[in-house]
Amino acid sequence: MLELDRVTAGYERRAPVLRAVTLTLAPGEGVGLAGPSGCGKSTLARVAALLHQPSAGRVVVDGEHVRGWRHRAPRALRTAFGVVFQQPRLAADPRLRLSDLIAEPLRAGGLDPAARVRELADAVGLGADLLGRRPHEVSDGQLQRACVARALALRPRWLVCDEMTAMLDASTTAALVGVVQEYRAVSGAGLLAVGHDRVLLDRWCDRVVEWTPAGLKPMDEPAGP
Repeated sequence: MLELDRVTAGYERRAPVLRAVTLTLAPGEGVGLAGPSGCGKSTLARVAALLHQPSAGRVVVDGEHVRGWRHRAPRALRTAFGVVFQQPRLAADPRLRLSDLIAEPLRAGGLDPAARVRELADAVGLGADLLGRRPHEVSDGQLQRACVARALALRPRWLVCDEMTAMLDASTTAALVGVVQEYRAVSGAGLLAVGHDRVLLDRWCDRVVEWTPAGLKPMDEPAGP
């Protein structure tokens, strides 16, 4: 179970972006998070993925109360998450070839990346000719394919996709959503998907919640008066 309990979070001295937000994901469940730009969806996703420490509230992962964030989190918790961001060019080291980008988490864990990189490249539709290129030599869609492969490299139990398809064309969107869904079907991983496209979220997720002034609500319930 992934539990965010009354989470409040912000940045430096600014007013909190999130105030007492609660969200729970069951193992294997896909939850979509919808809402207007600037409402705090991405901040909540970063808190859920242990990349941003809240100022109040708690996060519990598979029964373990999180007490460390980013590199201070225990390795077993860090590697439980695979994260895909909206803008692949900001999430990828421009100096790395795509094969090295995919291999990053494997090498960090002292694992031999060769076979796993080939397996992941095939899964996301990256040919051998593309693996030798650097980010500036490929399209946004090709780079996002590599970022999805990187997120799956350590076989995470939880996936956090923050506007993963926002910069992609329809065919690449369908392909990468298919990759994530196939991985979930095989692994039983849970998914938190942030997005604006309700149709996509409805097809991708088991349930969708919407950000409203009154808090998070299922999208089939009224937001209130």
